Amino acid sequence: MVELFEKELNMPDRKSSKGNQLKFCRDNIWYKADYLGYEGLVEYTVSKLLGLSDLEKDEFVEYELDEISYNGQIFNACRSTDFTGGWQLITLERLFKQQYGRGLNNIIYSIDNYEQRLETIVNEVQRITGVNNFGTYMCKMLTVDALFLNEDRHTHNIAVMMDGHGKYKLSPIFDNGAGLLSDTQMEYPLSQDYNDLIDIVKPKTFCDDFTMQLDIAEKKYGHGITFDFKYSDVSEIVMSAEQYDEVIRKRVVEIIMQMRRKYKYLFK
Repeated sequence: MVELFEKELNMPDRKSSKGNQLKFCRDNIWYKADYLGYEGLVEYTVSKLLGLSDLEKDEFVEYELDEISYNGQIFNACRSTDFTGGWQLITLERLFKQQYGRGLNNIIYSIDNYEQRLETIVNEVQRITGVNNFGTYMCKMLTVDALFLNEDRHTHNIAVMMDGHGKYKLSPIFDNGAGLLSDTQMEYPLSQDYNDLIDIVKPKTFCDDFTMQLDIAEKKYGHGITFDFKYSDVSEIVMSAEQYDEVIRKRVVEIIMQMRRKYKYLFK
């Protein structure tokens, strides 16, 4: 457990649709407290499973579990090393406001066609930043979101990185904690059957259906990620997180395996 203080509280320009978790930074380590359920467990689990894919290590942020003490309260949490390396993280919402005086979310939802929404995101980001493979990047991110039911991937939660000379590059994939029905307070209570809840989760990137988003991206930019994990891998990762109730851990394992069956074509 680590005790953190108000001077270390750091709430960057990355907003959740449900409010912001407490975030802290100390000695280039970021800590995020659980907010609506078991977000830390999800960040940890997803990052470990991304390690069992064909993504390179620098393409995603790795999270570890932790507990933090703040203002006399104890929180389950996760931590990650600062991955920016002196670069500035800029959300797409901020990038577009700087470029056009208008946020990206407003722009894409003024377009009726879903394919054109994704093309607008990709083409405009590439034009502004000079990054040429943003379509492939988006496809990989949407693959992660579909498989792990991340409902919080919106324009405040997708970013690029810029150095002090105006050069841009891709950010590693981060912030997956809203996945796997982690919001047990507002949306996905533990008392309800997770199979019923899976059917009502909706993404927020450019349409409200995970499979449709992924299909559109794959047809345009190719297959994103191939995974190589099975039940024993998932169980070992999740069940070792003993700071979480067993009911939560079993639910997470079952949800992942259900999604693995749904998207079996993503696996070796």
